[in-house]
Amino acid sequence: MSDEDNWTRNTLRDIALEGVKERRRARRWGIFFKLLLVGYIGGMSILAFLPSGVLTTETATGPHAGVVRLEGPIMADSPASATNILGAIETALSVNATRGVILEINSPGGSPVQSGQIFRGINALQEQYPNKPIITVGQDIMASGAYYSAAATEEIFVDPASLVGSIGVISRGFGFTEALSRLGVERRVYSAGDEKAGLDPFMPEDPEAIEDLQTMLNEIQQQFVSAVRQGRGNRLNEQQDDLFSGRTWTGEQAVDLGLADGFGDTKAVAQMRFDTEEMVDYTTPRPLLDQLVERIGVSLRHGLFSSSFMAN
Repeated sequence: MSDEDNWTRNTLRDIALEGVKERRRARRWGIFFKLLLVGYIGGMSILAFLPSGVLTTETATGPHAGVVRLEGPIMADSPASATNILGAIETALSVNATRGVILEINSPGGSPVQSGQIFRGINALQEQYPNKPIITVGQDIMASGAYYSAAATEEIFVDPASLVGSIGVISRGFGFTEALSRLGVERRVYSAGDEKAGLDPFMPEDPEAIEDLQTMLNEIQQQFVSAVRQGRGNRLNEQQDDLFSGRTWTGEQAVDLGLADGFGDTKAVAQMRFDTEEMVDYTTPRPLLDQLVERIGVSLRHGLFSSSFMAN
């Protein structure tokens, strides 16, 4: 065999060996990243259940303040639904060692139906457990339906910078009639009942339908206002003309207007009102997958924010 043939054979062998090595390296890196992902998910799962300064029902010992967290939109299918919130409060009150409940709220509001159910449910529970107060602590925001819910509690505490109030009702929508005509699209609607197709966004506004909607909004608004007056009583400063205008107030303004009673966080309120530093979280637990996804999302946002901040 000539030297040229040997060189060709050796070169092909080296190329083949290099390809095998490259595939092995790629496989090792693939395994590494898979293990890294599994480790990250496992770590986030552990973090989701690490103590946060509030004990769980399994670790509680002795007298304590029960804590129920109302976070996010108040909707029938959300963690802040009336069923979840009232169930957690009732569970906390039924425990002999619980001195009372702190309803910790961080929510922009939501369904007036769910909010009204929470309001009435808290009133009923306070009658059932008259010696165990339910007190609200507002966090970043406690507006609209969230304040509706809080109005039923014995006292409301906020931070001076909290956003509080928004005692009003709103209905939003869009109109697409001109867009359809420009696209050459004809809207066809068939209904039984003169007002069944009222407020169709693809058809011109009907003054009668708008009037009916406004009547419903006004009625729900009055239900909201009546609940706030019932809950807050003579603490309200009704000399403020726009108290029930839907305006959002700072925590400092809310205290001046009687929408809140004072300043304090959850720990401070537990000490002031229940004479204990021990708190137990009775919030209805969310599914593990939801907690994990939220933790990962928060971690990614923090990571992106930190990277952007450092780059700038």
